Amino acid sequence: MKHKEKDSCAILEDLKESLSEWPGANVYYRKDWECDYFNVTGKFFCLSMDNPLHGPIVTIKGLPADNELLREQYEFVIPGYHVNKTHWNSIKLSESTFSLEELRALLKHSYELVVAGLSKKVRQELSDREVGREK
Repeated sequence: MKHKEKDSCAILEDLKESLSEWPGANVYYRKDWECDYFNVTGKFFCLSMDNPLHGPIVTIKGLPADNELLREQYEFVIPGYHVNKTHWNSIKLSESTFSLEELRALLKHSYELVVAGLSKKVRQELSDREVGREK
């Protein structure tokens, strides 16, 4: 079943709520880019926007081989909009058949890839936040 365009806002809100579980993750509207900017310590791991050609999209980081595979398997997954097309995919939400759980998993993987690229010190600080939250 395809997501309806009217459901895209609800999907995005659910994805935003997931961030509360991930240390250092937050989202804000970035006016200069006209998108919701999902980031961890200032480095983005997802962008969501209303694309003039494709409607609502989310752009998520992934491993190059995984990105290619997703594009081959799903017509609603396209090379990342306005980002490095090797490392990023955009998902057309109004055509997507991904469940909310699948979208969350892709978003979480994107977050983890960005965190892995942070300095050891910053990763440790994020890990300490997570441990503090579990107590």
